Amino acid sequence: MAGLRSSENIGAYGVSKAAVINLTTQLAVELGPAVRVNAVAPAVVKTRFAGALYEGREEEVAAEYPAGRLGVPADVGEAAAYLLGDGAGWVTGQTLVLDGGRLSRGR
Repeated sequence: MAGLRSSENIGAYGVSKAAVINLTTQLAVELGPAVRVNAVAPAVVKTRFAGALYEGREEEVAAEYPAGRLGVPADVGEAAAYLLGDGAGWVTGQTLVLDGGRLSRGR
């Protein structure tokens, strides 16, 4: 998400994620058609790593998402499985945003 919109105090992190998005499209062009290249851009997913972003205030944070909840690891896994499967055979150079609709709110 940080590669798609600006947030305070994480500028360098956001730039690094924007670079990954650009690299995804670049590699899709350079490696296709033999290789498909896609990325997944999740918002806050309930993991130990991200716990500091929501612990003790999960309902408040989840309220910022139109889906009404934070992501769970299975959300990311299912998306990755789709991108790896035959059903995504014509998908390349894309960044799949998994954010419960948060980016739609523009903040």
